[in-house]
Amino acid sequence: MSTVDAADGNAEFDYDVVIVGGGPTGCSAGLFTARYGLDTVIFDRGNSSIQRCAYLENYLGFPAGIDIGTLYALMHDHAEEAGCELVSDMVESVDRDGDGFLVETQDGDTVTAERVVAAARYDADFLRPLDDAEEMFVTHSHGGEEHEHFDRDYPDEDGTTPVDGLYVAAPAGDAEAQAIISAGQGARVARTILAEVRRERGFPDDIADHWDWIRRDANLTGEWADPDRWREWFDERTPDDPDFDEERLVELREREIDRKFATYLSDEEIDRRVERGQKRLLEHIDDDRILDAARDIEAERQASETSED
Repeated sequence: MSTVDAADGNAEFDYDVVIVGGGPTGCSAGLFTARYGLDTVIFDRGNSSIQRCAYLENYLGFPAGIDIGTLYALMHDHAEEAGCELVSDMVESVDRDGDGFLVETQDGDTVTAERVVAAARYDADFLRPLDDAEEMFVTHSHGGEEHEHFDRDYPDEDGTTPVDGLYVAAPAGDAEAQAIISAGQGARVARTILAEVRRERGFPDDIADHWDWIRRDANLTGEWADPDRWREWFDERTPDDPDFDEERLVELREREIDRKFATYLSDEEIDRRVERGQKRLLEHIDDDRILDAARDIEAERQASETSED
């Protein structure tokens, strides 16, 4: 569900957002940026730290746990469905390129991006070409030898860094302690990016935060069903001396109103999405498991019909 102001993207770069790392952190970040309409690519060579886990039992939504292969497939499927491009390649270096970044991969490919999100837990060496690299890495002694590693306290909690356009979702503090926390951190960093993008495009600070939330159109009632009420809401949050001219503000306001109304769904559309969502999940379940479940359901149904007779 791309938003209506995605057309303001910067054509100077190959991508709006490059994400380094395709585990829970990177894929979660990509969901939010791509769904908003930012051209997003995720580089992943399959080295996510979660793959060291034998079996995941504390990721919400899977009562009996889930194997890592299935979770990985679900995450990547979701990211691609949202609009992310997934590239099986490892990022070797990230360097400045004008107002953006030049990203070089292990296979020798290069792309440019307006923003970069580091989301690889175990390795941030690809950031060393940046001018601020000395501030990113710290040295410690272990076993009589000195070792250098990325400073997990370098990024702020929302992922921002002193390098404009660079965000670090991992490695970062304790955010990588559990897969579900890592996914949450990826979402948090992505929302930081969206707010900054919206400010750059002229949205007032009080409207810059973006909420990716789908609601029932039955809830769109009363005064809020009237676009003029939303216009008042927007204007009330616009400063008296905005940085953009009146025509630009009106354009942004109308786009935002269109976006808000598009987040309300009819019951029929909700039912359609529920069915599609469940069918999509079935694609990630072993066929034999599905057939076994179907036989059990049929047997229970026949037993129930027999008892009623």
